[in-house]
Amino acid sequence: MRDLQDAIVRAQAHLLGQQAPDGHWAGQLEANTTITSEYLILCHLIDQVNRERETRAVRYLRRQQLPDGGFSLFEAGPANLSATIKAYFAMKMAGVGLGDPAMVAARERIREMGGPAKADVFTKIQLALFGEYDWNGVPTMPVEIMLLPRPFFLFNIYEISYWSRTVLVPLLVLMDRKPVKWLSPHLSLDELWPVPREETSLRFPRVPEPFSWRGLFWKSFFIAVDDGLKIWERFSPRPLRKRAIEAARVFLEERLAVPGGLGGIYPAMANSILAMRLLGYPDDHPLVMGQLKEIEALAAEDGDSIHYQPCPSPVWDTALAVNALIESDLRPDHPVLRRAAEWMIECQVLVPGDWQVKRPHVQPGGWAFQYRNDFYPDLDDTAMVVMALEKVHGPDADATRAAKERGLGWFLGMQNGDGGWASFDADNNRLYLNHIPFADHGALLDPSTEDLTGRGLELLGTLGYRKDFEPAQRAIDFLRHAQRHDGPWFGRWGVNYIYGTWSVLRGLAAIGEDPRHEYVQRAVRWLERHQNKDGGWGETCESYDDYEFAGVGQSIPSQTAWALLGLFAAGRTSGPVVERGVNYLLRTQHADGSWEDALWNGTGFPRVFYLKYHLYAQYFPLWALGIYRRAHA
Repeated sequence: MRDLQDAIVRAQAHLLGQQAPDGHWAGQLEANTTITSEYLILCHLIDQVNRERETRAVRYLRRQQLPDGGFSLFEAGPANLSATIKAYFAMKMAGVGLGDPAMVAARERIREMGGPAKADVFTKIQLALFGEYDWNGVPTMPVEIMLLPRPFFLFNIYEISYWSRTVLVPLLVLMDRKPVKWLSPHLSLDELWPVPREETSLRFPRVPEPFSWRGLFWKSFFIAVDDGLKIWERFSPRPLRKRAIEAARVFLEERLAVPGGLGGIYPAMANSILAMRLLGYPDDHPLVMGQLKEIEALAAEDGDSIHYQPCPSPVWDTALAVNALIESDLRPDHPVLRRAAEWMIECQVLVPGDWQVKRPHVQPGGWAFQYRNDFYPDLDDTAMVVMALEKVHGPDADATRAAKERGLGWFLGMQNGDGGWASFDADNNRLYLNHIPFADHGALLDPSTEDLTGRGLELLGTLGYRKDFEPAQRAIDFLRHAQRHDGPWFGRWGVNYIYGTWSVLRGLAAIGEDPRHEYVQRAVRWLERHQNKDGGWGETCESYDDYEFAGVGQSIPSQTAWALLGLFAAGRTSGPVVERGVNYLLRTQHADGSWEDALWNGTGFPRVFYLKYHLYAQYFPLWALGIYRRAHA
């Protein structure tokens, strides 16, 4: 126990040392190379190239290149065609010569994988902006979509997720105007096409992945719709086009006028800059300059290189750090925690957002993921913040109570009809829309997920509700239907089944579900079976593509902590499996009290975009060791 006590003390000290003076935590949120590549390409599009930054970013890209010449979506992952095309294009624009070994290797890998015609939609749009891909080969998204009312149409901007909405609306302006910034001949990408581009078919694939007959029907249907829309765009007088452009402009103006950048995410901010310039806004307009400033704030320095994050994660990091410190028995009235509570209360979103379209009678009260993202608070952050505030003995009890009540009210008001909770919207579940050609990333929507629903139960249990509470009953029913046959639950925002199973088991325990239930024990057995020989747990991002990889991967501290937290929630606080897991955390802790995840632990969009939360390896192992110590006190 002395080793355990020492590990907790050192881990607490390390985490406390990373708190900002105003009380919050903000770890680096690392993405793959695509964000940095897109940033370099954007700078050339808007003629704002900083050569020193470009040189440092190219250094970063070179270091991320795989031995086979490609660029991956996650650490230790295989080459991805779209990521490789973007990196190659960015380096070529930065002046890296065709004969450079990095360019030769990337070019050969791109051609082997099929070239630009096999890339994803967003890559094709980036190439089309430079005349390197035919706009006719890009899915049609007419700007008149802005005028489609809900709920009478199959598609409208409020039937897709917030991240899709904020990315799509500025893209509607771009795809309507179809601008091209022509490149000098020496910068063209002709060498990436295995077959000359004029001989290459740009038709969209009709077979869905993974295959299903229903998916095949919807895929074929929407491709036929796209064909019809292309003809309509070309030959129709389109009387509503001007009105739709104006609707897009108003949408953007309203959301660009608040701090934090459009949607708080890089792709939406970058698209909005291009759209606003097309709409006549000068480069020095405050709405354009504001987005550029927010993008530059995403830069992460690493010695002589630089890369760009997709967004910051301060509210999430702060709420998790507070929970971990308290669960490892830091005094609830500790000044550090009181400062964090004050900071979180100040971040509460008290104004309406897009979510109110579906829930007009629900009052605001959530929290966003970023420093500011008032139009798009999310349920995961809200639940974690309210749980943290419930545990801290803050300086202003009345303010804390009011914040928790507003947060809980908003959270309950956002429960979906199926009993689960999503991330940002309510009943955003028209899953057939994932088959439109534009949605080849398969993440157009924001339906209920197991990890969010588990978090909802944990929130309710932390606040004193039990499983006879009607929203809890509906959530449990959702989770029982969503469970995999062999025991685990899917993880939408963390990798993957270990994350989802931890989230659900924590929620079930908090709400008072009997851990002896067969379905709970099935999840426990799944976790126990997937422990690695070194005592830890790990899961590769490949589990999103192939269920054979569920719970399989190199051990890392954060995933080991999730597995232990799940086992603890189900009553497993001792035994060989637990002891080996705890010993793995003790053994892998660094002298300064920290841990490090060698592999990636977070998910942006399953199968296409992954993340590494650098602080996950600091607060989750501390959280797990704290609960273990408490169980053996």
